[in-house]
Amino acid sequence: MEDKQKTYEIRTGCDRGLCCAAIGRQDRQLNTYDWLADVPGNAESTDLVEVQFKHTRKGYYHNVNGLPLKKGDVVAVEASPGHDIGVVTLTGRLVKLQIKKANLKSADDIKRIYRLARQVDMDKYREAKAREHETMIESREIAKRLGLQMKIGDVEYQGDGQKAIFYYIADERVDFRQLIKDLAAAFHVRIEMKQIGARQEAGRIGGTGPCGRELCCATWMKNFVSVSTGAARYQDISLNPQKLAGMCAKLKCCLNYEVDDYIEAGKRFPSHEIVLQTLDSDYYMFKKDILAGVITYSTDKRLAANLETITAERAKEIIEMNRKGEKPESLHSEDRPKQQEGPVDLLAGDSITRFDKAKKKKKKKPQGGQNAQRPQNNQDASKSQEGAQGQDGHKGHEAPRNQDGPKGQPRKKRNKPQEPRKDEPKEA
Repeated sequence: MEDKQKTYEIRTGCDRGLCCAAIGRQDRQLNTYDWLADVPGNAESTDLVEVQFKHTRKGYYHNVNGLPLKKGDVVAVEASPGHDIGVVTLTGRLVKLQIKKANLKSADDIKRIYRLARQVDMDKYREAKAREHETMIESREIAKRLGLQMKIGDVEYQGDGQKAIFYYIADERVDFRQLIKDLAAAFHVRIEMKQIGARQEAGRIGGTGPCGRELCCATWMKNFVSVSTGAARYQDISLNPQKLAGMCAKLKCCLNYEVDDYIEAGKRFPSHEIVLQTLDSDYYMFKKDILAGVITYSTDKRLAANLETITAERAKEIIEMNRKGEKPESLHSEDRPKQQEGPVDLLAGDSITRFDKAKKKKKKKPQGGQNAQRPQNNQDASKSQEGAQGQDGHKGHEAPRNQDGPKGQPRKKRNKPQEPRKDEPKEA
């Protein structure tokens, strides 16, 4: 009877779950869309709360004090030792599903929420966070001095500043017992070492992928599945290591997103080794478009020659005919034209440089004006006088210039045959 008479709060607008109060992105990584935010009684269905800390670290806690928590509240939670400061990212029934994904089998892993963060708690929290970058730089120097083959990628201080978590990457097993002693003596806090992989490091640092969006490991991915080059082969992707690798220098996680659909669609295609026999010639499979359902065949086994594109159903029909000993006239069916109409290029006859403007040649102006044309010394003056002499040796007459030849050189006269005078006797 009490449950029937209980009045539920009706949420509208921002409280309904359309902003930071419920399902907004905020600045939290690995955010979960709360599609049950506007269901009456969702928050009261369980006392479990999801709290997120720096980057991708999350924890699940019991709201034993019955605090009216909502998404975005800053709370102080139980830690060992002391307390930690985090942000509430999810409440209600979806928290139980998130706990199953996190594989928290022991009830001891779920601790308590103390209270909403006070001003004193926030001051200690900001003071501890301000020391993280300097601690990371100094810890790297200590690890390098000890000769350890490891990379410290990030440092996270607890909300009360009593403990620091060092995230490191190492290809082999590392004996960091001496490192813990040196770090504890240098920073005077409790040290916790946590090994992560390259994908986890990329998720903690964040970034933008080649697709132009935020990294999946930094926004919504919680569990990392192994990725192999077989996923690229099923999707007919070029096996180029530079294009297949992500920001973490590993194979992209998105290669596994559509591989199941490609495998399912690839079952409708014939084998790559089957040769289609027609009256014209034999055709070998050149390439196939799995999602479009078409196959391109070539008359040459290794080169692209006389390419013909048909559907997968038509290829299976020809294979059945070849098994019966029959050969069709062509790959295409009789009711279809042999050549498929391709896209029309509207700019096929136009020139690529049709929009380029013709460059006008600029006239070169003499540098220095009239003064530059005057001889600067006596030698130049004597040369100019010698060049001004004509063929007869008289000064003051400028020699004519040849238009075809270089400037400054006298024009050569052509030797024309002299005609004999009338009064001179002709030779016999």
